[in-house]
Amino acid sequence: MADISAQERAERVRDVMWQADEASRWLGMSCEHIAPGAATVSMKLEAHHCNGHKTCHGGMSYALADSAFALACNSYNQIAVAQHNSMTYTAPAFEGDVLTAHAVERSRAGRSGIYDVRITNQKGDLIAEFRGGSRVIRGQHFEGADT
Repeated sequence: MADISAQERAERVRDVMWQADEASRWLGMSCEHIAPGAATVSMKLEAHHCNGHKTCHGGMSYALADSAFALACNSYNQIAVAQHNSMTYTAPAFEGDVLTAHAVERSRAGRSGIYDVRITNQKGDLIAEFRGGSRVIRGQHFEGADT
């Protein structure tokens, strides 16, 4: 198993994490893409994702960004957790919109990483930007593959 490619490792991590991530699945998210240090997760907004203004609740788009961030920073088969993050909302999203979070690694050194996540709607409009800092802790998602 030590000879698997970096892409195969990322895909295996995605499979393990997504199976255990009941929150993301319950919210209706799906992982569209995974690669070392990158992930794309999408979600169609339903009425229960919206707030009293009839726009996407900020916590829902935050959860979407956080799920993409989590997959990207864990894609090396090292357990990574959020150390800090922030979100900037740039436009509202509405029921029926499909939001897509694209997470990209900006820096990875030692046990720390920085990841940017852009959330867009189905028209490509920017809805929000998220920046997350990760910290690798002890453990792996699966045994038998070098990290």
